[in-house]
Amino acid sequence: MPLSTESQSEDVQDVLVANLDNARSLSNILKAITCKDHAIFTATANGLKVTVEDCKCMQANAFIQADIFQEFMLKDDIVVFQVNLTVLLDCLNIFGGSPAAGVSTALRMCYRGYGHPLTLFLEEGGVVTVCKINTSEPEEPIDFEFSSSNVTNKVILLSESLKEAFSELDMTSEVLEITMSPSQPYFRLSTFGNSGNAHYDYSKDSDMMELFQCDRTQTNRYKMSLLKPSTKALAISCKVSVRTDSRGVLSLQYLVRNDDGQICFVEYFCCPDEEVEEG
Repeated sequence: MPLSTESQSEDVQDVLVANLDNARSLSNILKAITCKDHAIFTATANGLKVTVEDCKCMQANAFIQADIFQEFMLKDDIVVFQVNLTVLLDCLNIFGGSPAAGVSTALRMCYRGYGHPLTLFLEEGGVVTVCKINTSEPEEPIDFEFSSSNVTNKVILLSESLKEAFSELDMTSEVLEITMSPSQPYFRLSTFGNSGNAHYDYSKDSDMMELFQCDRTQTNRYKMSLLKPSTKALAISCKVSVRTDSRGVLSLQYLVRNDDGQICFVEYFCCPDEEVEEG
């Protein structure tokens, strides 16, 4: 591939090199977490984690496993930097967001370390474009301390079902109320918008419900403005896991299958808008 020879002489100085035959595999998953300009990239032997935060109340993470890349080279145990996500997406789509059938944009992404730009080599049809994006030192991401041992309730739904629920609920509501319970209504989504109150209920035996694990009744409200960006991930996902912990922190984990059938994950954490008194 011309792209490899274009940059291989510089690889010796890079702390991170990642190759993709299809740049859309990266751009599609990054679009699903685009709610603020800047994103923190964390590279480990497992792959890339890209983190975006809003108001210290919401965090979106995209996980791209190392084996999705055709090449993934890391010289340090961990490499962390911050870039402007909007600029990065513009670069990834420099040849157009909807390529002709059978044509894909190859990507080689290189980073030399602190103080250096993130360099993208993009090749399509024999044409190579080089983009250099300034990086900065990121602040430490919020640790929501969301652990599986503290999860009180969990359901896994087919994404189509959640899309249908959002189409029927009143999105003018300032909050989305989520009730999860071992007994009826089992799993309920509620809004309180301009057209009145609306509820969308799921039976624990619903065909749309792949897993239902609820230890106790829990009702929490979340700011709709913080949850709306997650609908981008919902739109490209197959399944969604909805979990809450004992504090009411919400985890929405989306399973996304890329153009090549490989699986990536997008996860949103959101703090509850109102505390619910324990019964």
